[in-house]
Amino acid sequence: MAKFERFEDIEAWQRARLLTREIYRVSSQGQFARDYGLKDQIRCASVAVMSNIAEGFEQNGNSEFVQFLSIAKASAGEVQAQLYVALDQGYVDEIEFQRISVLRTETSRMISGLIAHLRKSALRGAKYNKPNKAR
Repeated sequence: MAKFERFEDIEAWQRARLLTREIYRVSSQGQFARDYGLKDQIRCASVAVMSNIAEGFEQNGNSEFVQFLSIAKASAGEVQAQLYVALDQGYVDEIEFQRISVLRTETSRMISGLIAHLRKSALRGAKYNKPNKAR
């Protein structure tokens, strides 16, 4: 796995951004747009996926990054649960539901892969590579 210079380089973040774009698109239409509670909740959850990936990356340590990635993965699960509500309410049809679910699953799997990689990595993050200053 390549070293990331910016969180924007992380494929899981890029996929989470696409997921968020799709959630905003479908939740802006028809009855979905008027269900303010569900619309706000699913949007917040999708934004949380990409935000937690970015925030974790900026921590500069693997253990912190893994913690934020775990939160991002949980938010991806929340998006899926809310997609079921949207499907059951007729806000999205089965085809739209499946398309977004696949995107959500891909995002979650990428996050899981990144977590596994970081847990096995001997590198611990930029904050651990700093020389110790004498006191």
